[in-house]
Amino acid sequence: MIFENLSDLQLVTHTARSGSLSAAGRLMGISPAAASAALKRLERQLGVRLFERSTRALRPTTECQTLLGYADRALDLLAEAGSLLSTGQGALVGRVRLAGPSDLTRSVLLPWLDEFLMLHPGVQLSLSVSDRVQDVVRDEVDLALRLGELADSRLVARRLATSDRIVCASPAYLARHGAPQSPQDLLQHNCLTFHLARGVHDRWRFTAADGSGGWQEVRVRGNRTADDAAIVHQWAVAGVGILCKSRLDVWQDVQRGALVPLLTAWKSEDYPLNAILPSGRFVPARVRALVDFLAVKFAALPSDQAPHAVQGFVPGGHAAVRPNR
Repeated sequence: MIFENLSDLQLVTHTARSGSLSAAGRLMGISPAAASAALKRLERQLGVRLFERSTRALRPTTECQTLLGYADRALDLLAEAGSLLSTGQGALVGRVRLAGPSDLTRSVLLPWLDEFLMLHPGVQLSLSVSDRVQDVVRDEVDLALRLGELADSRLVARRLATSDRIVCASPAYLARHGAPQSPQDLLQHNCLTFHLARGVHDRWRFTAADGSGGWQEVRVRGNRTADDAAIVHQWAVAGVGILCKSRLDVWQDVQRGALVPLLTAWKSEDYPLNAILPSGRFVPARVRALVDFLAVKFAALPSDQAPHAVQGFVPGGHAAVRPNR
């Protein structure tokens, strides 16, 4: 099927976001009558109803949701192509909608994102910071960074890095309470927890670092928990308890001595970081460029052979965005 008018697709995307046909029309500079006529024309062309009408708003139908998944990316790519042609220099242009986990974004990503935007002044960034797992299609995200194994094998993913979790505490906390010598000793300490997609992260798993023995799980307790992992990180630095978190999040505080690694004779589970895309097709150049940029940055973080190394960090290194298997 050939769409007769791309502005009709734009009207659909604006209406779906605003829930109002008249609001979408105002955004496009057309009257409510013209907007209504355009929507009816497209529905006739497609042979489906795109919106269910209620007293309050228009709700996209299942068929409309399918169309939106393609229309947004198609319009985005056409806009990008037009901008590239108009500049004549092949510069990256357009908006990148990035979703990142709270702690990693604040502790690691922010200066990298500043650098990327300085390198590509034609790119705008829309950043969503949350530990909530976002749907890259439903939430209109171009790129999402997720810590942990992926439950959905259909996602298009690129592994950026892999680390384990590290148990750590501030020097002030250790001066008052001492350091645990075994995982079971954690039961005598104030352990700080945060929320993951499957619930509170209060079950910490360990195995001997030398490979001997199996895994053991300790269900920790403490007087503080939060749905923002960056806050829990700050509590640990402030000296109120013990933290178990990805080395990617805490390695800078470990290097500067604000946090001290504990239970170094024990190892936690590997903890991958993946870049998630809504589709393997029609990925804008600016999004691919950001993924490549972040991959280089993570690969340059200190390895376990480097001076002042963060033990257990293993850079990622896939050459291209690819389907996760």
